[in-house]
Amino acid sequence: MDVETESIPRLELEAVIGFNGHVSSGLRVHPDNEHMIYPLGCAIILKRIKDGKQEFLHGHTNNVTCISVSKSGLYIASGQVNFMGFKATIIIWDYATRTIYTELVLHKAKVEALAFSPNDKYLVSLGGQDDGSIVVWNIETKQAICGSPASAQSAGHSLILQYSNTNDNIFVSAGSGTLRVWELDLPNRKIRPTECQTGKLKRTVKCLEISEDDQVIFCGTMSGDIMKVNLKTKLLNHCGPAKSKYSMGVNVIKILKSGDLLVGCGSGTVTLSSGTNFKTLKKVDLEKAVTSIATLGDGNEFFVGTEAAQMYRFSYENFKVELISTSHNDAVKDVAILFGTSELFATCSDEDIRVWYTGKPKELLRITIPNVTCNSVDFMFNGQSIISAWNDGKIRLFGPESGKLMLTIHNAHTMGATAIAGTRDCKRIVSGGGEGQVCVWELKPRSYRLLEAMKQHKAAVTCLKIKSDDTECVSASSDGTCIIWDIVRFVVRQMMIANTLFRTVCYHPEEFQIITSGTDRKVAYWDVFEGKSALRQLEASQSGAINGMHISQDGKYFVTGGDDKLVKVWDYMLGGVTHVGVGHGGSITSMKICSNSRNLVSTSADGAILCWKFPHVPSS
Repeated sequence: MDVETESIPRLELEAVIGFNGHVSSGLRVHPDNEHMIYPLGCAIILKRIKDGKQEFLHGHTNNVTCISVSKSGLYIASGQVNFMGFKATIIIWDYATRTIYTELVLHKAKVEALAFSPNDKYLVSLGGQDDGSIVVWNIETKQAICGSPASAQSAGHSLILQYSNTNDNIFVSAGSGTLRVWELDLPNRKIRPTECQTGKLKRTVKCLEISEDDQVIFCGTMSGDIMKVNLKTKLLNHCGPAKSKYSMGVNVIKILKSGDLLVGCGSGTVTLSSGTNFKTLKKVDLEKAVTSIATLGDGNEFFVGTEAAQMYRFSYENFKVELISTSHNDAVKDVAILFGTSELFATCSDEDIRVWYTGKPKELLRITIPNVTCNSVDFMFNGQSIISAWNDGKIRLFGPESGKLMLTIHNAHTMGATAIAGTRDCKRIVSGGGEGQVCVWELKPRSYRLLEAMKQHKAAVTCLKIKSDDTECVSASSDGTCIIWDIVRFVVRQMMIANTLFRTVCYHPEEFQIITSGTDRKVAYWDVFEGKSALRQLEASQSGAINGMHISQDGKYFVTGGDDKLVKVWDYMLGGVTHVGVGHGGSITSMKICSNSRNLVSTSADGAILCWKFPHVPSS
């Protein structure tokens, strides 16, 4: 966060929708059995199981790649990825105070896995493939004790770590063709590995679990079987199941008190299997690969996280499954809030549009069109349809309650539809495309008519806004121009040119000015009637483009967000920042203030949706 914004008041974060389901075993339950812990972008979220109240740990500068919670619950450790050539940070958090206990920096580019010793004495960390080393840290002194290459030169990369349950000096690492038991020799500051003997079996181990008495290591493999290795003798006991292997590999294993195993597969199946012969006792199929299983208390209930960014709650007794949270698992492209309310908003990402309820953030509706990407979404002014622009060049209208397809405009744009807006009278739609065209469509009951296709832009249209009297619209394009169009006579009224790729544009509610922003990191004010040069320019970001901007209904404030991951609220007249929101882990992609200025919703490239309390009371 830049120095200039440190003294500025913070925006109040009301809720976060999102979960990074790609982090292996990223979903954890704290030993207090009251909180779930999981990563989202650069942040770690602590969510109270009882009422869903969220807290946030901020400190990482890039996406979190692994999480570990100490047995006592005093500490949480998290590792991140970084750019090639840079070191990747590990943060140990003090759980009680929700603050950083220490930062550990040694690994190059990525931290692959972390594990605490049973008595909170040590933390062991594994670097990614550009680093390939294991380091043991002393938690009390906050220093590295020793390190070693993770796997032999003849073997592949190590992917996973697990500490012994009873001995602070023994841990296990595994990966592609490697399975090692390590012993810490503290007086000599060395870690010594012993290879486990698996005979002719060559496997890539994706997950490890050690039995509570430290007798057996269970290794889930990419091939869809589980190896059972004796921890004392380091010899392979058993490998199974012999016939029906786990589909698409074993991603996660949890040992239950009964000795049976919960197994999460790459195909999305969660299986209860016998711990002796791996026979399937119960199973449930979920959407996309299972990446996390976390048991609650004695294991009568457990939580499952998947690559589809969904979280489920299971009951062990009857294997009943309940979907407790959903979110986008890809970059969110656009957000739209229903006019006249702060309760409902829609987002689009990849191949789906989702409608959310703000109160207790939950998904009300999901519209999915396979194998195409939705670039832009909006509600019609009367709330009777959702309009959307897709990369197959089509414009689609859906029912906001049923999600039923009401109308498709075929071949609207040759290089994909990239921006969309509806008029106040709900009789016309204006769309922008990747080829630079701006098209005006008349809507009829169950049909449509193209009124005009206006071609002036040389590159993709990135944003469209329509004037409140429906007579003109403004289009922003990545060719460095913003054009105000007369959409009654279909002619250009005004063109603004700047040395930037425009990303977003807004009309001031009084409609005598527009504001624009883009890759030059500036917010520019333009006169609608005399737009040759900007009236004013504000330096809106220290680093990276401004991708999203929106103005409040009374015109007194506007918000910006972009690659610097900060939400900024600005005073329109004074041109100064009044509040800053810190919480996004990825570049901010879009944002909207609701029409009654209660909430502000921002979305980002890591699939997160953040709901903020808007800090200024609207003037009547």
